[in-house]
Amino acid sequence: MAPKTLITIFLAFSFFKQAISMSSNSTIKYWCSQTPYPQPCEDLFSHKYPNKAIKSKSDFFKLSKELALDRCVAARDNLRSLGPKCRNKREKAAWADCVELYHGTVRKLNQTIDPNVKHRRSSDDVQTWLSTALTNLDTCRTGFVELGVTDFVLPLISNNVSMFLSNTLALNDVGGEFDHQHMSYYKKGFPTWVRHGDRKLMEASNPQANVVVAQDGSGQYTTVSEAISAAGQRSGSGRYVIYVKQGTYKENVNVGSGLQNIMLYGDGIGQTVITGSRSVGGGTTTFNSATFAVIGDGFISRGITFRNTAGASNHQAVALRSGADLSVFYECSFEGYQDTLYVHSERQFFKECNIYGTVDFIFGNSAVVFQNCYLFPRYPPNGINTITAQGRSDPNQNTGISIQSCRVTAASDLKPVQSSVQTYLGRPWQRYSRTVFMETFLDSLIAPAGWFPWNGNFALETLYYGEYANMGPGSSTANRVEWEGYHVITSAAVASQFTAGSFIDGKNWLPDTGVPFTSGL
Repeated sequence: MAPKTLITIFLAFSFFKQAISMSSNSTIKYWCSQTPYPQPCEDLFSHKYPNKAIKSKSDFFKLSKELALDRCVAARDNLRSLGPKCRNKREKAAWADCVELYHGTVRKLNQTIDPNVKHRRSSDDVQTWLSTALTNLDTCRTGFVELGVTDFVLPLISNNVSMFLSNTLALNDVGGEFDHQHMSYYKKGFPTWVRHGDRKLMEASNPQANVVVAQDGSGQYTTVSEAISAAGQRSGSGRYVIYVKQGTYKENVNVGSGLQNIMLYGDGIGQTVITGSRSVGGGTTTFNSATFAVIGDGFISRGITFRNTAGASNHQAVALRSGADLSVFYECSFEGYQDTLYVHSERQFFKECNIYGTVDFIFGNSAVVFQNCYLFPRYPPNGINTITAQGRSDPNQNTGISIQSCRVTAASDLKPVQSSVQTYLGRPWQRYSRTVFMETFLDSLIAPAGWFPWNGNFALETLYYGEYANMGPGSSTANRVEWEGYHVITSAAVASQFTAGSFIDGKNWLPDTGVPFTSGL
């Protein structure tokens, strides 16, 4: 072949290659411009897929999830290597939490990508798992901050994973991409013998409880932790029922991600008690202070008191932390002071429960609905109570706290002096904090302003706080805060968005639990 011909072919090929590259870069720039963080998006896409022509939003969304997972795996592997560099116990404690939380984020991202579960997830499921993935990274950072060790290890693990998760949250076509069927955590349902409340069947001889925990030795185990550990050895994924007999169990319990479909039931509030005393004041992170922690999906609990006895002086001290998707707590009690109930992430439902505390005593970034619960503010050391502190950090997270048909009244230690204490419905822990009280009795202890700022004007324009059809002496909205993000909800259609049927899509999974619930208003 003549030299001129070879040169012509080479130039044509170079031009064609350059044209493809320019076209690809233009496509990447177009799609990335539709995300909250376009520049990191462009940089990583151009590096990872230099000649990729992206034809549709769904293709771009799929690739964005894969890139987020890639970045997160790299960050997790880097994080693991930093353990030996921790300089003290507090730094080690925050680091250990982060290792667990990054593992959780990788797991959630894999759930959104795995083609084997596509037929069993909806776009709402995907948004929930992406929301949890981002919440995990926020929680990692929080641990270093609250223990005062932000100067060394934390900067070494910071990267752009959070920005890529925010981009994927913005891209997800909620309600349209997948078949609308939820993960089948409840395929064997909520046992009818518990559903019907027949206490005679809740004896040690009851063959329908897989195992019994009893301090007197009449069961298979004497501690809850032993029974939970044994549950990991069971075969199959059906409902595994643990009956915990009356008694006070002093232990910290963890139900890990591999333990799905666990049901824990006791002899009732105040009868079966699980108690611990870890706290931030005692040197742990808020995340790791929980007396009882659960992330195994499909968890159900009934008739148990979860308690943290660290006391108000030790600051954050969690009685229960839940990051279990499609979890239910029925006829339970949660007792502590600051940060009693950590509704960390995923979709959760609480029915006919008692919650006691002082500062931010219901907090976290799950999508959670409380129905027919009793909220008991206690006497606070600093003269101020805040019932909720919701942690939504991204406007596309499908998270928030909904409190419906509940009662807010002073605990016995606060009641005699409640006029000298300011009690508020909540304050914004994160920029897009979202909390709604509706059809709830608010006693006279609620301050006329209703809501309390976190720090100056932080989040007052971006939060969403709402009140709908509440009642009682503390329910008047006449003197409520005048923040841009605060709403007196008058539309039933708007309020309905925060009901169990809609907000946590309970109509599609709560019936299988057997727990009574109201789907709408």
